Amino acid sequence: MVGRTEEITIMKQLFTSKEAELLAIVGRRRVGKTFLIREVYKENIVFEFVGIQNGSRKEQLNNFLFELKNTFGKENIPALVDNWLEAFQVLITSLSNILPQKKQVIFIDELPWIAGPKSDFLKAFGYFWNSWASKNNVVVAVCGSATSWMLKNLVQDKGGLHNRVTRTLYLLPFTCRETHLFLKERGIKFNEQQVTELYMALGGIPYYLKLVGKGMSVPQVLDKLCFEDKAPLKQEFQSLYAALFTNADKYIAVIKACYSQWKGVTQNEIVKLSGIPSGGTLTQIVDDLEVSGFLTSTMPFGNIKKEKRYRLSDEFSVFYLKFMENKKNTNFNLINQSQAFKAWQGYSFENFCFKHIHKIKQKLGISGIISNQYAYAIKGNGDFEGSQIDLIIDRNDQCINICEVKYLDKPLVINKQYGRQLQLRLENFKWQTGTKKTLFLTLITKSGIQTNHYEGHLVDSEVVLSDFYR
Repeated sequence: MVGRTEEITIMKQLFTSKEAELLAIVGRRRVGKTFLIREVYKENIVFEFVGIQNGSRKEQLNNFLFELKNTFGKENIPALVDNWLEAFQVLITSLSNILPQKKQVIFIDELPWIAGPKSDFLKAFGYFWNSWASKNNVVVAVCGSATSWMLKNLVQDKGGLHNRVTRTLYLLPFTCRETHLFLKERGIKFNEQQVTELYMALGGIPYYLKLVGKGMSVPQVLDKLCFEDKAPLKQEFQSLYAALFTNADKYIAVIKACYSQWKGVTQNEIVKLSGIPSGGTLTQIVDDLEVSGFLTSTMPFGNIKKEKRYRLSDEFSVFYLKFMENKKNTNFNLINQSQAFKAWQGYSFENFCFKHIHKIKQKLGISGIISNQYAYAIKGNGDFEGSQIDLIIDRNDQCINICEVKYLDKPLVINKQYGRQLQLRLENFKWQTGTKKTLFLTLITKSGIQTNHYEGHLVDSEVVLSDFYR
């Protein structure tokens, strides 16, 4: 298995502990939660139940009984139960008859689909844990793709499950390096540039990466997965949000609002762009999308109002909205030659850098220094020119890295004009913000910098694509 080293270690520790464990694994859809549980605990799962998307209470109960019969035989399983309390009592009786001394695992998948608003599932699940599971030699593993629901209704529950979850694991998408290793293990011979370009379109989502076929270029892969008539990801955008959120149309409206400006939008701008009134509903939607990993919020550097900006950081959603939604041109060989594609690459590489900020800090030798990262943009007026900086790393050692991010096929050339532009950018930033910190100019590029007189005087540090894969 590629990656997940820390998660696997923790899961094995839970299995060997002397106490009952209630493990909750949360993470966005398609990130590999189910696979991880099945892989780590494959020899020890004595009962597994998966919820039905949009299933009624009756359908979920019938499915639960069906799994009980498949696992324990039909003899002692009733044909019908009236509620979840009765269903869990059947499970307790069945487990009590077969559990050996060695710890065993009960796995309940897609919990949010089972525990709908009119379901008594969580109350009965709390009874199951408190009355039986917590007193026996078991790991009860639960997961769900609706991250915000899992946190609110299970991990932070104030009722019968309050403080009952013994460990919560947040499963994140693969990093670019993990993506490279994952593809290599599957026989995909992409170099670092090709992995990056695939990552910028699909992100590090294992389900999407499993669809990548051998012997194809990145444009061929994206054409096959996203643009052909029966492309497997053609309807993924709608399915993704519908599977995670009730009233998915409102969530999609917020996603599109945050997509409208690459540097992000404020909550007031989301109100105007989405048509959703300001208030608790909108705040909940924004929070749900952020905790689920679709949006990233930043506090602009030096912003006196301290107003967060939200940017769409989910790679596939950006790619879909840019090139797939309501687009007549479905020939990706033409799309990837367009100016719009080049512009998208520039934004996506910025997003890539924010996602892998730990690698940038590692290359700069500042991993151990407390720091925060920002995007920066100020409109000009009569006194000064406007400034836009792709990435700022504000450090606690009285230094700031001003990062210029460029995704170019050839080494970046800093000529006299561009060098003057960069110098003015540093001077304007210092004057506008009033910072007393030392400014370092850092260039983050795909192909490096062409060495010359201007580069030597201006650039303090450099990060290239290969640094993200070390």
